[in-house]
Formats: sequence, C-alpha cells, structure tokens
Amino acid sequence: MGCSKAELPWGDRTLLEAVVERVGQAVPEVILVAREGQELALPSGFAVARDAAEGRGPLAGLVAGMEATKADRVFLAACDSPFIEPALIERLLYLSRGRDAAVPVIGGHYMVTTAVYTRAALPIARELIAADRLRPRFMLERLNTRIVTPSEMRAVDPELRSFRGCNTPEEYAAALHEAGLD
Repeated sequence: MGCSKAELPWGDRTLLEAVVERVGQAVPEVILVAREGQELALPSGFAVARDAAEGRGPLAGLVAGMEATKADRVFLAACDSPFIEPALIERLLYLSRGRDAAVPVIGGHYMVTTAVYTRAALPIARELIAADRLRPRFMLERLNTRIVTPSEMRAVDPELRSFRGCNTPEEYAAALHEAGLD
C-alpha cells in the first residue's frame, strides 16, 4: 500500500477505528497490537500490546495480543477488514467451543487473521517463532482446530464480506466505494 493500512481514511475515521468498532460489538475486550516502535494514531480507551518480533507476521501478533489478556479465547482480526461482521465473530467464538481454534477456510485459504484461538495456541506460536517457522498453518496442524466452511459462515455473512481486505490500492478504493465512502 505504501503507507500504514491502519491509518487509511474510512469516512470520518481511520480504517483501524472502523475495524475496532465492529470487533468491539462482538467481544468484551479489544486489544490493539502494533509493532514495537510503530507510531499509530490509535483509538483511545483500548489496551495496546507491542509486537517485539518485527516481521514475524500473524503469529507474533497473536502472541503479543494473548500475552496482554487473561481471556481464554481471542478473536484475531487484521486492521484492514472493515466489513467484519460482529455476528461472524460471535459464530466463530461459538464454533470454537471445545477446540483450540476455529479457522475459516475459503477457496482452500486459511483465514488465520479472521479466526478464534485459545490459550493452547500461545506456547505453540512462541515455539514456532523461535524456530523461525512462521506460517500459521504449522500452528494449526498442532492444535485441535475446527475448520469453518463457507456454508457455516453464510448464515451470518451471506456474501462473506468479512474477508474482504484492503491489501492493494485497488481493493481499498473498491471497499470505499462499496461502503459509500468515496
């Protein structure tokens, strides 16, 4: 993108603020994870955890967020998913009961940054980071993971909009247009 996706404008707020607002409708505690030294205009009133493992991807973010909470289960969300449906988050939390993780799979792709993880993931994620095995799939293979199919998600998110990110300028422009913000 050439800039911080979290700080992209989304109407009268940032993309990060839009995501935080939607996630906050489904969970009692929102913890923002930012890289160590990363300067962001973070929404006030939220705990901030710092990810000291620069360039380590979602596993490092998961570790930082889990270390900052006492919650047994966490929902991990990317800062560039402004269409995340609170009902989808609630559905994933429900489907994670009795499992270590509930991870949507769409078109063969594991949506690891729109998923629920329990504390069982924490030591495995730490171990994988130390071994420089950074693919979240390595962690999922070791957890009692509930794969969530598109049909299980469509009841609460018929178009699976929750998984539309803003990874390129074109995707961002399309998301702004879809939200009526362009």
